[in-house]
Amino acid sequence: MMKRSFFLWAAALMLAAVMNVQAADSPKKGLLRHVVIFKYKETVSAAEIERVEAAFRALKKSIPGIVSFESGVNVSPENLNKGFTHCYILTFRTEKDRDAYLVHPEHQKFVDIVKPVLAEPLVIDFWVREK
Repeated sequence: MMKRSFFLWAAALMLAAVMNVQAADSPKKGLLRHVVIFKYKETVSAAEIERVEAAFRALKKSIPGIVSFESGVNVSPENLNKGFTHCYILTFRTEKDRDAYLVHPEHQKFVDIVKPVLAEPLVIDFWVREK
């Protein structure tokens, strides 16, 4: 009986430890970041990139659910950007807001603007982990 109790106790401890690790690895839903990184075609002018950025920035005003919009040009000295130069970060509160943004007609118009000047996009989304 003592052996059985010990094994049940040990199993309960192991289960609690596994659940604790899983909880630590799971993001707490707070803010959802939508990171978009562009590699523009080599033939694209600075004026064309400015036009794309203005159109991208304007989406915050026309699409509900975008909490913030940030952008910048790569300045890393590591030379690991693989030709990707411009980064844009949109923040949403929910996946539903992000999903509505993706299919929104204004976003689709933006896609039509950027496609002709884009060599390659890179997009990742992640939940900001809260401490």
